[in-house]
Amino acid sequence: MRQNRDYPRLTVTRKAQLSCEAGHPWIYDTEVLAAEGHENGGIVDVFSTRGRYIGTGLVSDRSKIRVRLLTRNASDRLDEAFWERRIRYAWEYRKTVMGADCGACRVIFGEADQFPGLTADRFENVLVTQTLSIGMERLKPVLFPLLLKVLREDGQTVDGIYERNDVAIRRLEGLEEEKGWFGPALPSTRLTLTENGVMYAVDFENGQKTGFFLDQKYNRRAAARLAAGRRVLDCFTHTGSFALNAALAGAAHVTAVDISAEAVAMAAENARLNGLEGRMDFLCENVFDLLPALKGRPYDFIILDPPAFAKSRSATENAVRGYKEINLRAMKLLPRGGYLATCSCSHFMTEPLFRDMLKAAAADAGVSLRQIEARRQSPDHPILWSVPETDYLKFYLFQVV
Repeated sequence: MRQNRDYPRLTVTRKAQLSCEAGHPWIYDTEVLAAEGHENGGIVDVFSTRGRYIGTGLVSDRSKIRVRLLTRNASDRLDEAFWERRIRYAWEYRKTVMGADCGACRVIFGEADQFPGLTADRFENVLVTQTLSIGMERLKPVLFPLLLKVLREDGQTVDGIYERNDVAIRRLEGLEEEKGWFGPALPSTRLTLTENGVMYAVDFENGQKTGFFLDQKYNRRAAARLAAGRRVLDCFTHTGSFALNAALAGAAHVTAVDISAEAVAMAAENARLNGLEGRMDFLCENVFDLLPALKGRPYDFIILDPPAFAKSRSATENAVRGYKEINLRAMKLLPRGGYLATCSCSHFMTEPLFRDMLKAAAADAGVSLRQIEARRQSPDHPILWSVPETDYLKFYLFQVV
């Protein structure tokens, strides 16, 4: 029996119904059987072929992900009060799991916080956002003032919101690539933040993603515990985060490597900021070329934090080869008893794939891996078990024996 609802109605396949009832919020274009008149980016109700209410979400006419569900509660009214409750819930969660570290954390993590297509990172007094779905784009005038309100009412100093929407994926939603201040502009798009006792100069206008990778916060701390007295090679260093943590933890020397000259310059600036110039050096090199060119056993701790080699399912096979190659070369370079930190930030490089790749690399290198820790992203990037896409970062610490 059809329910009386205020929103336009979409009817979807049995497959979509089962997926949503299992907790996944996405409905694909091929799963929509019928759709009443609606606005692109607007709110729609989703029903089964038998007229059963499934949920309410945001529709995108240009995307393969046609609907992103927001709620499965037919009593919810998606008004300002609804969004304020949801923002407060997300912020209270961060305060609980991050404690004193919530001055630099991810405040909104898309689907994991039931804000599909929205990311909001806090860097001290600035929120840096990415909006990747047209539904969230249309809701920004409501959501962004509420974000400021909730944090400020909790006594947090947040002076502005900067948008990093210069990403190609927005075009799949019919959105332009752009970046700039939402509302009043602050004098600078650079700031200094402190994480694990390490200071970083952050350029949130031009840095990768939102300007700084927050998800490895506690993995950097775990790696640093092994660094004292060791010669460390930090590969794909970006702004030097793993390298700086290792140096401050008492490494004998740290070499930080990245193919980007801009990243290397930023890493060197961060070393100066922390008074570590004499204990670190920096190379602008391709890691794939550098590792086999190194002679002898110059390092006894190697850190591999590469970018996502697999950005789509079709790229997974090539990505496995890339991950194996750098791990194989690192294992060959390390002395017996040396240490390896290695990770993948690609959702498509699944845990079983990553583990099998590491086993194969170790076999080819003629070594064994003694696992110290297996870790994930920090808890401000929560993993929603019903949404596998939120589980993306794999991080391992090994001794090579």
